[in-house]
Amino acid sequence: MSEKNKIQVLAFPQFIESQSHPESNRYVFAYTITITNQGAIPAKLLTRHWLITDANGKVQEVRGEGVIGEQPYLKPGESFRYTSGAMIETPVGIMQGQYTMRSDEGESFNAIIPKFTLSVPRTLH
Repeated sequence: MSEKNKIQVLAFPQFIESQSHPESNRYVFAYTITITNQGAIPAKLLTRHWLITDANGKVQEVRGEGVIGEQPYLKPGESFRYTSGAMIETPVGIMQGQYTMRSDEGESFNAIIPKFTLSVPRTLH
């Protein structure tokens, strides 16, 4: 990925106790994502691809257009923030993935979503 197409993705996960039911192996997490165009040219987010893995190794793959029904267009220096959610069957899991972006020059490239941990508080030390 060239410096002209540089997207930073930051994730902040949170356990949602009120929607979780550990006795039914249901653990609900919200995550807030901030996508920042650190490159030199504008780019539009086209699609998302997530891999959500629980502690048993069960993988959920999620693909789709945009994020939360939007395909944000980011000029250099601009950010887009959204919150979404995931449900897994264990108290700990990981999420990672990528966004497919298209620059104003018509070039498609991937913005990597770094791996982050979903964890019920006081589960990991």
